[in-house]
Amino acid sequence: MSNSKSPSKSPLVRRATKRSQALLIAEVMQRFAAACPEPRCELYYRTPFQLLLSVVLSAQTTDKAVNAAMMPSYDAGLTPEAVVAMGEKNLLHLIRRIGLAPTKARRAVALAKILIDQHGSEVPSDRTSLEALPGVGRKTASVVLGEIFRQPTLAVDTHVFRVTQRLGLHQCKTADACSDVLAALIAAKYLPQAHHWFVLHGRYVCKARAAQCGSCLLSDLCPSATLPVPALARRSAQDQTTQALIRPASRALLAAAKALHPVRADGASTPAKADR
Repeated sequence: MSNSKSPSKSPLVRRATKRSQALLIAEVMQRFAAACPEPRCELYYRTPFQLLLSVVLSAQTTDKAVNAAMMPSYDAGLTPEAVVAMGEKNLLHLIRRIGLAPTKARRAVALAKILIDQHGSEVPSDRTSLEALPGVGRKTASVVLGEIFRQPTLAVDTHVFRVTQRLGLHQCKTADACSDVLAALIAAKYLPQAHHWFVLHGRYVCKARAAQCGSCLLSDLCPSATLPVPALARRSAQDQTTQALIRPASRALLAAAKALHPVRADGASTPAKADR
């Protein structure tokens, strides 16, 4: 048995892979833009503070649940001052059906106090100030910066992570790593819309356990589209990068997909190392 190590990819191969990814993401963005020119955030809000609060509350909870809990208060004009006056106990009662409600109520009141004391009750427009607030991390800050201030951000949630992984655009283990990869691939002109496109696509088409590949506008580009639904769901649950033959596309896109997902001489796809 030879002890020699497998040769690493040459710079030329690495550059080809990057070009392939660029081709694929450009086509994906163009199709999303044509199908849904003005994607919308599905969290209900009337002010920047209300959006910030809803994004904080939506962690590990559906947008639908947050909207049901908060819509009446938002329509009544909920402000940071109103949240502080309400207090943790009353806010907890309001959001009691939302996951992790006690922790979220405590953080929401603390967040509102900081906005009042340090930012004149306004939502700051810079990432550093946002991420210093209780309950606000990189994803939440990116959503607010993109949705309210139209900055070219891409928040990576479970839908964005899953859809882009199935498309073969990353093999990351964390959302932050995925965010860095996608930020380098997606042209600024498609941001922040790309976040909503991926979220909506993941929520209604490329579902975790019931992907609707038959009605997907990306099925001819997606290396995961030929997997049986149970296998696709199983791999998604394990956060693995799926590898399979793609359906025929244009010559350039087919070449791009083959570069991303090599195929052996026997016709089988080359397996990728699992992320986890």
